[in-house]
Amino acid sequence: MSVTYEAVLDVSEDTVLFLSGLLHAERLRRGTRAGRRKLSTYKQAVLVLRWFLDDTRMSALARDNRISKSTAYEYRDEGIAVLAARRPTLHGALLAAKMAGHSFVIVDGTLIHTDRISIPGPTKGVDLWWSGKHKHHGGNIQVVSAPDGSPLWVSDVRPGREHDMTAARADPELLERVADWISEGSHALADLGYEGAPDTFTIPFKKPKDGELTVDQQAYNAVHGALRCLGERANSLLKTTYKALRRQRGCPRACARLTCPV
Repeated sequence: MSVTYEAVLDVSEDTVLFLSGLLHAERLRRGTRAGRRKLSTYKQAVLVLRWFLDDTRMSALARDNRISKSTAYEYRDEGIAVLAARRPTLHGALLAAKMAGHSFVIVDGTLIHTDRISIPGPTKGVDLWWSGKHKHHGGNIQVVSAPDGSPLWVSDVRPGREHDMTAARADPELLERVADWISEGSHALADLGYEGAPDTFTIPFKKPKDGELTVDQQAYNAVHGALRCLGERANSLLKTTYKALRRQRGCPRACARLTCPV
């Protein structure tokens, strides 16, 4: 039994045409002959965006487009690939932030939930992708955002067991590019999870074990927190705008590729 209904995809026509253009260029690159594909690039773009924005089931996408489920997966993966190929580098993202006149950026980590997997980690009895903080399997990605909380760049994924500082150190360019950014007089705000690199990140004062923060330190932390908290908006935007990011059902190492619409 099934019921037919009308639906509206909450995205601009320009977005669909942009992705359709990328898919058209990819077909030309591959030498795909006319009439060999079941869907046009426009309909394929709609399929990909339905999955990204609404996390529509692949079985529904296949049924709605009268294609097989395996073909729907191929169309989706092709869309992810052409978008991922245009993902900005951190150097480009920071250059854009500089051109926009931003005096600081915000760096924060977030966990993309994944299906339960079993890969032994360095701690006996604990899976590599298990996050003790979130009590869930997932991948840690580092997010660099503008002062208003708009995502600018995301790192490759790291196992969920890793803390933010460990994940940041594992990225081949994150610390180096941020160091270049601050050398020009700008700042990179971060929370205490990045206290391992105090010369790179501007972090709040940590309360002494057997003492209290001074009034000046408390005031500093209040201002820092008011500015840095918008970094949480960037993490939220990723998961609320792209519902497919709320839970990755495939290989967790693909999490970073799924943030390509940023």
